[in-house]
Amino acid sequence: MKSWKTAAGVVLVGVMLFPVYWMFNVSLTRTGDMRADPPHWFPWNPTFEGYEAAFAQQVPALATSLFIGLGTVALTLVVALPAGYSLAKLRPRGARGIDFLLLAAQMIPAVVMAMGFYAIYIRLGMLNTVPGLIVADSTLAVPFGVLLFRAFMASIPGELMAAAQIDGAGTWRTFRSIILPLSRNSVITVSLFAFLWAWSDFIFASTLNRNSDVIPITLGIFRYIGNNTTQWNSIMATAVIASVPAAFLLVLAQRYIAAGVTAGAVKD
Repeated sequence: MKSWKTAAGVVLVGVMLFPVYWMFNVSLTRTGDMRADPPHWFPWNPTFEGYEAAFAQQVPALATSLFIGLGTVALTLVVALPAGYSLAKLRPRGARGIDFLLLAAQMIPAVVMAMGFYAIYIRLGMLNTVPGLIVADSTLAVPFGVLLFRAFMASIPGELMAAAQIDGAGTWRTFRSIILPLSRNSVITVSLFAFLWAWSDFIFASTLNRNSDVIPITLGIFRYIGNNTTQWNSIMATAVIASVPAAFLLVLAQRYIAAGVTAGAVKD
């Protein structure tokens, strides 16, 4: 029975990962072999011309996405950490209502939010700007971050805060010296998800940054397809390069994610 489940799991994983493999396969396929019938299931005669074109043309877009991702992480943590701490430990009035609003905010389709941001950014002059994208991408990560921080910080024993207060620590000193060091796993989890959301964002980028010369990699790939529809190896090479940071971060932080997403699920 266990072997059957293992085999079924391997098959399902293979099916889900096949598009990733095919993307890598096409990135190494020569342009003349793209329409081969039957298709080449393996890159028997590989070429790196796609990667050469991708690095030559898409490095600025990769750098822009990296800057937007890091900016989104920073803004998300600055907003979500104090908010989660307040909801978990300070218990302000209306905390339950705030929790409901945060949950509801995560259910709003991104395209609806993009239209709202577009109307606001026209008046503020923030269209086609990198800071505008950072703010927009943060709206996806902040509600998630606040709820996760709240769940984790609620599980921190109140005795630690009481001991800090006896030693003369105020609210912010307790937050900096006690709560933040204990929240490492949840901070890494929120940071990773915020970065990945910003890195993979297309809706906000295509709506709010349509006419800018400084574009993220998702918009770079989109424009690349329109301008180079015959160079699929270059397009897929760009997609492979764009996938590397996300895969690297997921592998690097997987143990922290496992601890972070279950934070507050079980109380002693």
